[in-house]
Amino acid sequence: MKKAIQFGAGNIGRGFIGAILSNSGYKVCFADINDSVIAELNKKKEYIVEVVGQKCEEVTIKNVYGVLSNIEDIYQEIKEAELITTAVGPGVLKIIAKTLAVGIELRMKSEIKSYLNIIACENMIKASTTLKDEVSKYLSEAGKEYIDMYVGFPDSAVDRIVPPMEKSEDILKVRVEEFNEWIVDKTQFKGEIPVIDGMTLTDNLMAFIERKLFTLNTGHAITAYLGILKGYKTIKESIEDTDIRKSVLEAMEESGEVLIRRYQFDREKHEKYIQKILSRFENPYLVDEVVRVGREPLRKLSYNDRLIKPLRGTLEYNTKNESLICGIAATLNYRNNEDNQAVELDKRLNTEGFKTVFEDITGLNDDEIEKKVIQKYLEMKRAN
Repeated sequence: MKKAIQFGAGNIGRGFIGAILSNSGYKVCFADINDSVIAELNKKKEYIVEVVGQKCEEVTIKNVYGVLSNIEDIYQEIKEAELITTAVGPGVLKIIAKTLAVGIELRMKSEIKSYLNIIACENMIKASTTLKDEVSKYLSEAGKEYIDMYVGFPDSAVDRIVPPMEKSEDILKVRVEEFNEWIVDKTQFKGEIPVIDGMTLTDNLMAFIERKLFTLNTGHAITAYLGILKGYKTIKESIEDTDIRKSVLEAMEESGEVLIRRYQFDREKHEKYIQKILSRFENPYLVDEVVRVGREPLRKLSYNDRLIKPLRGTLEYNTKNESLICGIAATLNYRNNEDNQAVELDKRLNTEGFKTVFEDITGLNDDEIEKKVIQKYLEMKRAN
């Protein structure tokens, strides 16, 4: 049986990537530092994924086991793997890079000439390329030559909402939405590309990365921040508010116009994609809290993220951006004492002045945009 390692045995790792690999005939080794989850995987050798949407079902994922990623056993697993995936969060890639480097050096010293592909399935652009750069820091010169010949790092875009579940005696069970999308750059594989049901191949990955970023991520964030201002607790409650839904739809249409012009997307198909995203926000089975979606506002307001990047696109193509500006203003009004970035944002706005903070966080320097954002920001601030 083919063997894959999934770094990260959390909800996304189990509910999305690990499940796809298992269903495509891989024996999946989950690597994580969570002793309880790894022990349970080794005890049961299976777990349940609850899929919710128009069609609700429970799927049992088999042929799985676990290994602690911080002990030496992981190196033997890397030596034997044909495919490695990650779902650990962008910040953890640097941590697992050293582990991967040791495993790759072991493959080289064992004279393994079979190909290995490592796909970082993270919510960031060019995550696999970033991971390769981090791994290379720990490799010998011979190791670097080895990965150039035998180890691929295909970049990917992933899309599936996997909200936290209520507490249960079954710590492995995970709930996911029906929709899922895993798109991988086929030009970056080494050796024969594996056939995986649920993995879509493309030679134009950036178009799909920006489609997700400008639609799902943009719409999700704006729904959350507008919902928080109105006192809602969940994404579903927020998107059912007529005014919020109108603003979110218009923002996604504004960002969509950028995508249509940049990548020549079919307008009718993209409009259907927007409606699909809205229907996902309305899924009654997904209790997705607005504070979860809204966390880390500084990151979400950064130059290449879900709010500012589509706004920059509207400036590039001279298209509408009123609702995107509304979403950005709502983000700037986000207050949450349990979110360090929200606390920092509030403190800076109160001590440094709007212009300085806005330009520093967003990387923008456009007087006209700043005027529009601050006007909307102050309107929302006074209303709350």
